[in-house]
Amino acid sequence: MIKRILTTIVFCSSFYFTYAQSTPGQSWNQTDLETCIRLALENNLTLLRSRVELSRSEVDLMAANGQRIPTFNMGANTGYRWGRSINPVTNLFENNRIGNVNLFSSSNLTVFAGRQIHNSVEQAKTNIELQTYNVETTKNNITLNVVNLFINVVFAKEQLKIAQNQLISTKEQYENTSKRVDAGALPLANKLDLQAQMATNELEVINATNTLQLAKLNLIQALVLPNILTEDFDVFTPDLDAEEYVLAMTDPYQIYSVSKEIMPQTKAASLGVKSADYGIKVANGVFLPTLGIGGSSFSNYVDQYFMGQRDIFWTQIQNNFSYSGTIQLNIPILNNLRNKANLQRARLQKRLSEIQEFETNLQLRQDIETALTQANAAKQSYRASIIRVESLGEAFRIAQQRFDAGAINFADFQLAQNNYFNAQADLVAAKYTYIFRAKVLDFYLGNPLEL
Repeated sequence: MIKRILTTIVFCSSFYFTYAQSTPGQSWNQTDLETCIRLALENNLTLLRSRVELSRSEVDLMAANGQRIPTFNMGANTGYRWGRSINPVTNLFENNRIGNVNLFSSSNLTVFAGRQIHNSVEQAKTNIELQTYNVETTKNNITLNVVNLFINVVFAKEQLKIAQNQLISTKEQYENTSKRVDAGALPLANKLDLQAQMATNELEVINATNTLQLAKLNLIQALVLPNILTEDFDVFTPDLDAEEYVLAMTDPYQIYSVSKEIMPQTKAASLGVKSADYGIKVANGVFLPTLGIGGSSFSNYVDQYFMGQRDIFWTQIQNNFSYSGTIQLNIPILNNLRNKANLQRARLQKRLSEIQEFETNLQLRQDIETALTQANAAKQSYRASIIRVESLGEAFRIAQQRFDAGAINFADFQLAQNNYFNAQADLVAAKYTYIFRAKVLDFYLGNPLEL
């Protein structure tokens, strides 16, 4: 346990240097999800705080176990007395300066304290287990957040590609139309309309670029990477096929039943109630008598002469040794209602822990229901968007041919183009929403988070 505490202290001490160091020469252009999760777990301050709380719980256990062993203290003092006082050598009143050295030691052991020590130790052990699950909960939350931010970057990159493709298509159409306008085959209005559309597409590319930069920034901040610019950072884009992500279970109550048994937050909430139970037992133990035993020893040296002689220091110390033993029994009768108030606090703490346990389980069930509903909706939207993109793509191709032939006006062409690229954007959004929600549900079933 001491080793784990020292390890946490060393980790805390080195965190600043890890955080402050720059990473010259290191490339961040192909950062994969596994690396992102590892960096977030290494640098996250909330996780660091959870580990420190775990170490504090271990210290509390050490202190609770220490109540089972005897106390032992020893000391010494020296001084002088002036005026009329009893000479320890002659045992008579004298008006002299008397110097003395006193040596003493004492030891006490609590034999019975209403099982307060035992219950305090059990409560401390429970709190360690609780804090361990809190650390795991923090890790899970960090991992889920990083996966979400990572997917947001991939999604933003896809959206940027769509905006760029739309701009390229408009530019090509603008060049073709410009030639025909210059040749007198088309009116100047067609060229101006395409020029305005091209400016609009350029603005959409700028907006998509800003969205991507913001998504990268959010991920960089979650990884706590100092001195890394968004221009120098990019993620490895995996080849994701939404059809490969199949929901293992489709009943939210089945998923909840499995998740409730394996999620660390539910285990921590249950242990919180157990810890509060031990707190009530500790508070009840105060009302019982306390039995303890103790012992002490004493010796001294006096710088006075008796019949012209004075024994040396160690001789007097050996000759003056005395010992004592005590049995202490304390019976609580009236303590300004402090004990009763502490018991009421312990009972209220258990009630709060029970509410926390219910709230944690309720939140887990609601999160699962929401994730499942969103996953099903996103999957249906994805499949519908595939058909929509195929249909609108063909419609756009025909509209482009008819526009080039002068069979339709620019407004009809623009509508077909916008419908097609908007359908592509909706398809990408549905795809990544479904993938993330499917992974969240996989996570609730105990499966690792990976793409």
